[in-house]
Amino acid sequence: MSVEVQAATPLVDVRGLQVRFPAAGGLRTVVEGLDLRIEAGECVALVGESGSGKSVTARSLIHLAGPGAQVQAERFLIDGADARAFGEADWRRLRGTFAGLVMQDALVSLDPLRPIGAEVGEVLTQHRLLRGRTAVRRRVIDTLSQVGMPEPEQRLHQNAHELSGGLRQRALIAAAIAAGPRLIIADEPTTALDAALQQQVIGLLAERVRASGAGLLLISHDLSAVAGIADRVIVMRAGRVVESGPTREVLAWPREAYTRQLIAAVPSASSRGSRLASARFVRDETQAQARVRIEREPLPPRQPPTGEPVLRVQGIGKRYRRRGLRAQPAFVALSDVSFEVRAGEVLGLVGASGSGKTTCARIVLGLDEPDAGEVQLLGQPWSGWPETSRRALRPRLQYIPQDPLSSFDPRYRVRDVVAQNLPGLRGEARDARVRALLAQVGLATDLLDRLPRTLSGGQRQRLAIARALAAEPQLIVCDEPVSALDVSIQAQVIDLIGELQSRLGTALLFISHDINLVRHVADRVVVLDQGRVVERGPVDEVLAQPSHAYTRSLLAAVPAPLVG
Repeated sequence: MSVEVQAATPLVDVRGLQVRFPAAGGLRTVVEGLDLRIEAGECVALVGESGSGKSVTARSLIHLAGPGAQVQAERFLIDGADARAFGEADWRRLRGTFAGLVMQDALVSLDPLRPIGAEVGEVLTQHRLLRGRTAVRRRVIDTLSQVGMPEPEQRLHQNAHELSGGLRQRALIAAAIAAGPRLIIADEPTTALDAALQQQVIGLLAERVRASGAGLLLISHDLSAVAGIADRVIVMRAGRVVESGPTREVLAWPREAYTRQLIAAVPSASSRGSRLASARFVRDETQAQARVRIEREPLPPRQPPTGEPVLRVQGIGKRYRRRGLRAQPAFVALSDVSFEVRAGEVLGLVGASGSGKTTCARIVLGLDEPDAGEVQLLGQPWSGWPETSRRALRPRLQYIPQDPLSSFDPRYRVRDVVAQNLPGLRGEARDARVRALLAQVGLATDLLDRLPRTLSGGQRQRLAIARALAAEPQLIVCDEPVSALDVSIQAQVIDLIGELQSRLGTALLFISHDINLVRHVADRVVVLDQGRVVERGPVDEVLAQPSHAYTRSLLAAVPAPLVG
């Protein structure tokens, strides 16, 4: 998507980048021998697994690699200047003016105590780029308009938590581009957003490159997003570049086995019933023109759902009063939502951000009460009862969250996290059961005394699954369980959930914004739009031939498969 520009000097020209951090016994190398060149009007993507060095590489370009980082390079030119000679003042002048940074989690990146207007205008005031509050306010409103923020004058006074996920991400992009930087660094800017919002965010970044000739460095584990915007792609693994080149060539005909594995692990319509992590990238030379196809191993066969519903949701509704706007009608989060989950069944709950998925999950889990309707668990009343009355049924319903680390007691070690759901066991019997559960989810027993914060993202998600299984539940609510994981770790976790579900017959309520993932795991699907059910039925029927315009719009936003 490069555009023609007059500037001959590359924005970034780095050769032999090495980044090391202090570690026990010496220095730990996290990036080794990396070359990176970004021209004006060009998008370069860094892809790879978590821990491959993508974010450290990007942050090194603006001297934010992290505490204690030692950054060296044979050549390190930023806008033609040798950055190896930069002092702290030089880096401060560069950040925000020459280079803007868009982070992954807008809610964490934006100051919760400051309104959006102050966040976006900070770079203008700190660098004294404009004089007077009126000029700054005008630029902030104009920048918010550029990123498609509705009613920008009103958004100036709102805090981050008052905006939807998509609007927060727009505010973050506005803050990054307010000073008109020539280089934009976007670090996982679409993670955890639904397909429509991903399209919008990627479109905003692409438009910035087209309109201003800025360079874009995109860090992402979403290969579909990369395919839609990047001119060149660099594939990293364990701090080294394993493959690079024009995006179309690398993603269509990858040379390296690691790149092929990343592409093949993406769920699609053809991956249903198979192990994602087992995928192999195969060239079929028997055809007149060689084709690429993916081969996968099947998951264990599953028993068809039977018996009475494990969960019955009947006509639930939920309203929230708008803070400080008593004259305005209440916000309707859910209205007359009904569905059932049978034993052994996987029910997918899909919809865009703000459709009511999370509110529905909280009501099912008994964390919120519906204003209308009721929820039954195992044929017993669940909603509208005090927790003391639900306590006997509580172990039968478990939860796998999107961010497991925030759900763990920070004082607990791995053994304690799992043992939370083993109240009836003590001593050696409890330890033996914890070890068996860790083995069941593919975690080594030498992790027993580790704190969860020292584990990788995939290990934490496996630990959350082990904790849920410890209670021997009949229903598990999976709320975006892999949206923050890179594609290869996502494949491993989804395979694990599929294998355990096949073996144990546990019912799953699987909530996700990823249509292809729901197509891969679910038997039936319920589509939510603005708090209402607009479509439901077998997943193959609904997603292959949707009858509602909203479902069709969700499917239209899903990127085309990388491999046919």
